[in-house]
Amino acid sequence: MSVAENLLKIKETLPDNVRLTAVSKFHPESVLLEAYDAGQRIFGENHAQELVPKYEHLPKDIEWHFIGHLQANKVKYVAPFIHTIQSVDSLRLLEEINRHAGKHDRKINVLLQIHIAQETHKSGFLYEEIEKLLKEKAFDALENIQITGLMGMATFTGDEKQIRREFNGLNTFFTKIKDIYFAGAHFFNELSMGMSDDYLIAIEEGSTIVRIGGKIFGERIKN
Repeated sequence: MSVAENLLKIKETLPDNVRLTAVSKFHPESVLLEAYDAGQRIFGENHAQELVPKYEHLPKDIEWHFIGHLQANKVKYVAPFIHTIQSVDSLRLLEEINRHAGKHDRKINVLLQIHIAQETHKSGFLYEEIEKLLKEKAFDALENIQITGLMGMATFTGDEKQIRREFNGLNTFFTKIKDIYFAGAHFFNELSMGMSDDYLIAIEEGSTIVRIGGKIFGERIKN
């Protein structure tokens, strides 16, 4: 099937309250344009050096999301245009995003990445670290970022019960954080959970953003 057909097939499975981030890393601009022409507007990239030229060459109404581990020294390259950074995993990175957003007189949306998986190589705050962070004075000084929600990646496993348990735990924590630290904040409403293999479970457990690449674009092309 074509990219457009794949995209339509995925969107037919999404409730109205769930948005799709099309994970386009390692795919050429021509393929992204196929998805764009089929109506897709949110794209997710993992590498600043790949994202910047895509931003420069592709339509400007694309909403770019950074979804991979972002090094602090790479923030300056994406700060002028990035819509949302879904993968913020440290106070240092928050401060760097805030600093560069300020240089461009922007407010950048960020999701705090939570480590919910069993794999140790996956990034993210622990639950207790998030609560500590939200109480720190340094956090209150971040005027050029907007915390719009949380993101988490489940364990890569065939155990559906474990995946569901991890997503459910993150949703429960999201509700707790919203009630305590973001009460009345209309912007704190995003929960990014679920990728190609587990997004349907994630939706059932409260996800509002899913990140899907392979099911739309096929096999990635690595240079």
